[in-house]
Amino acid sequence: MRRRIDMADVETATKIRAKYLRALESEEWELLPGPTFVKTFLRTYADYLELDSRLLVEEYKQRFERPAGMDVTPLNLRRQRRARRVAPRIGPGVVVVLGILVLLVALYLLGVSGGNDETQPPAAVETATPAKTPAKKGGAKKKAAAPAKPIRVSIVATGQVYVCMEDSRGRAIVDKETLEAGQRTRTFRGRRFKVTFGTAAARIRQNGKSYRVATSKDPVGYELRSGRRPQRITSGLAGCT
Repeated sequence: MRRRIDMADVETATKIRAKYLRALESEEWELLPGPTFVKTFLRTYADYLELDSRLLVEEYKQRFERPAGMDVTPLNLRRQRRARRVAPRIGPGVVVVLGILVLLVALYLLGVSGGNDETQPPAAVETATPAKTPAKKGGAKKKAAAPAKPIRVSIVATGQVYVCMEDSRGRAIVDKETLEAGQRTRTFRGRRFKVTFGTAAARIRQNGKSYRVATSKDPVGYELRSGRRPQRITSGLAGCT
């Protein structure tokens, strides 16, 4: 307000929606996508206003950010207790009864099959013997499916962009970094990755091919797998927690 900057100009310059900028101003954190993007938006907005972005982010962490995993433990405990209550119990008596029933059924089937063999004439038995056919060489062995080849992935920034990238084990390999135009991450090898972009100012390099990030004012996520193009995802985005 002191510099008489219109919110629409800030939205155009930072690629952050005006509703998110207003939420930052009024500290309505529940209106923002999540803590990771709050810190990214704070840093970008502060840099645009020529403020100390590091100080603002640290103040947010101390005042509002909760430790990761705070709400996860009670939920897991409730699930474990529920699983214990629902798990059926089979007593030793039931096992003995089932074993006797299986034995009786086997004896019955054996008697029925033995009676059928006695009624067949000898000629039918002699003519029923099939001729053996020679097995084809190499026909019995099936080729094992070849494992998927790992892919080579790197991220190239075409403008200022926030990047968070995780491998198949959920480990952060690009940990909430803000890349400037022309910057590039190192090349990673693996069979599966997840990557989240704060804006569309980046390209994905996968096995020598370049893919543009979809234009969106919300965070954009992609899943990278061996044997296919980058797939855009709307849930389970890489958070690099």
